[in-house]
Amino acid sequence: MDYLLITLTALIVSGLTLFSGFGLGTLLTPAFAVFFPVPTAIAATAVVHLSTNLFKLALLGKQADWRVVVRFSVPAALAALIGAATLVGFSELPALIHYQWAGRTFEVTPVKLLIGSLIVLFACLELSSAFDDLAVPPKFLPLGGLLSGFFGGLSGNQGALRSAFLIRAGLDKEGFVATGVVSAVIVDCVRLTVYGVSYFTTNFRAVPPDLAGLVLAATLAAFIGAFFGRRLLRKVTLRTVQLIVASWLIVVGGGLAAGIL
Repeated sequence: MDYLLITLTALIVSGLTLFSGFGLGTLLTPAFAVFFPVPTAIAATAVVHLSTNLFKLALLGKQADWRVVVRFSVPAALAALIGAATLVGFSELPALIHYQWAGRTFEVTPVKLLIGSLIVLFACLELSSAFDDLAVPPKFLPLGGLLSGFFGGLSGNQGALRSAFLIRAGLDKEGFVATGVVSAVIVDCVRLTVYGVSYFTTNFRAVPPDLAGLVLAATLAAFIGAFFGRRLLRKVTLRTVQLIVASWLIVVGGGLAAGIL
């Protein structure tokens, strides 16, 4: 069941995220979180996210605007350090409350509450028509990098903010996608370094033995999704899909925040 859910999610989402507001990290993290602790789920998703974006970079990298990359991605990289370190700190905090429901015991931990709340927040933003039309002037690109990088390092939720700041940067559709991919690669490299140094190097037992196989399967599925998504880039509108996915994420994020998942 874990392989089926995670690989199908990676396959479908990787194609959609070439032109959807949601990113692969936003949608794949909840799938991993069903089977693994939240910090492990975020780190596993980051590996898939980075691998997929490197593949997308090979497909689209020549169309990136490197002036925009520098203005946006350098601040994003610095903020991603802080965001990733914040996640590590929250993951070490004890549970806030324990409660029973339907004969089962659940616990609300700070990291589940934080990540679940962020998932719900970004899903609500996606449902908002006002946010859908939000486009921030180019002079605020460094600020956009800081915000996108911080939330990318913290939870992987960087795509929607990144899109809002890059959409008015004077890029065509292919340049917009390619520039976003370059920024995502930079943030992923930074946050994976922090996760590895701060968490997994001192918590080897926290890494489940079957995680590597799942990450590999999800990465291959995401490659396939990205390949076919590239072919659909000029043909598809996804508002209906975004609304369905946002509603699902509100349920999943609420379940995480409540300690049910």
